[in-house]
Amino acid sequence: METFTVPTSRRTELVDISREVAAIVAESGVREGMAYVYCPHTTAAITINENADPTVKSDFLNHLAMLVPVSPEFRHAEGNSDSHIKSILTGACQPIPIAGGKLVLGTWQGVFFCEYDGPRRRRVHVKVLKG
Repeated sequence: METFTVPTSRRTELVDISREVAAIVAESGVREGMAYVYCPHTTAAITINENADPTVKSDFLNHLAMLVPVSPEFRHAEGNSDSHIKSILTGACQPIPIAGGKLVLGTWQGVFFCEYDGPRRRRVHVKVLKG
């Protein structure tokens, strides 16, 4: 398993980590298999989505904030319950097939680290399995 750090600069943001994940896959030497991209944080997540138009990222974050707003009704003492819920909705792990030594992603797809409680320095784990 390989681990890398993702620095975030805002409370909520999507950080493109496609290059880092692709580099780990290339370095592994695995030609056919799976890459599992995992986030070990309860207020962050991993997703795969469009990477061509940056407005998709802002639309996603804006509408997720409307769906799960910061609320004084949350009882969690740290004041970041919305971040925990967003993490649950998005998910901690994404499996990505590997073919020909490369990630199998659609033309417009990228791999994103989802920050919901930043800014912070976060970790991402990538496990590459030969298949």
